[in-house]
Amino acid sequence: MKQYIDRRLSKPLSSMAMGCAFLQTDEMMAPVLDLYLEAGGLIFDTAPRYGAGLVDRLLGQWMRSRGVRDTITLVGKGAFSPCEPNEIAPGLDKSLNDLQTEYLDIYLLHRDNTAVPAAEFVDALNQEVAKGRIRAFGGSNWSPARIGEANEYAKANALQPFDALSNQFSLASMIQPAWPGTLSLSETSDIAWLKQNDLLFFGWSSLARGFFTDYLEQDRAVDPDFAASWHSAENFARRNRARMLASQLGTTLPRIALAYVLCQDFRAIPVIGPLTTDELRDSLGALHLGLRPDQVTWLRDGDGPPPSS
Repeated sequence: MKQYIDRRLSKPLSSMAMGCAFLQTDEMMAPVLDLYLEAGGLIFDTAPRYGAGLVDRLLGQWMRSRGVRDTITLVGKGAFSPCEPNEIAPGLDKSLNDLQTEYLDIYLLHRDNTAVPAAEFVDALNQEVAKGRIRAFGGSNWSPARIGEANEYAKANALQPFDALSNQFSLASMIQPAWPGTLSLSETSDIAWLKQNDLLFFGWSSLARGFFTDYLEQDRAVDPDFAASWHSAENFARRNRARMLASQLGTTLPRIALAYVLCQDFRAIPVIGPLTTDELRDSLGALHLGLRPDQVTWLRDGDGPPPSS
């Protein structure tokens, strides 16, 4: 897996992030995380919301047993509900204790609260930076406008800005929020904004919660919430194009969908959520595809057969 040094952190990042949300037993988590680490993965995404703190505790135990805390990048979240500046410090107390660490490399506000001025969040987060409990910070499910508001205030007051953002990003457009309060940045205008603003961007649900797997061939596909989020003529057309390109390249549908994220002309880090080592191996195969710009564009809004190899 490719690794690179980002200007905002003093350690390398990898091209994929491991989402730990659904790895809620040690028997599930350990084999998947071990294989991800062996493949060169360095970014681990967690939150106290996941399993009511269970995922944080399991991840903390795994990090300690493997002795990897100082070499990996730990992305934690907080202030889910209520999302208030005064929830950041006590939430961090619990997260750091559960994770058995003294700091988070990246801290993300798990939701936004637009009734609170962004400046108040910037002030509270800078206090945690000063304490050494977080190194970089940002938002999950924050809009470009709110990121802009936060960073204008930070610049005017010589404070550390929001350097990271984690919203939904995939080949499929999220029609309705997959969970309340979630935001997507998958449209062409969003991509232009991400290129211009150079944030550490982590795209969650890069497989659109299974839309680019065999999920649609299973009975679970009749889930009305799933359909409300992903079933549209445009998304099905994109899925069909991804299948065509997968056939042409001799690979799988999930790998094409992940390669679409990896091969954007800005740095997008997909947050993958495999539940088994087999699922992880399939995801890792996307790292070797290297889609061309014309293939990426065709997947999103093309017509006819795939561009020739």
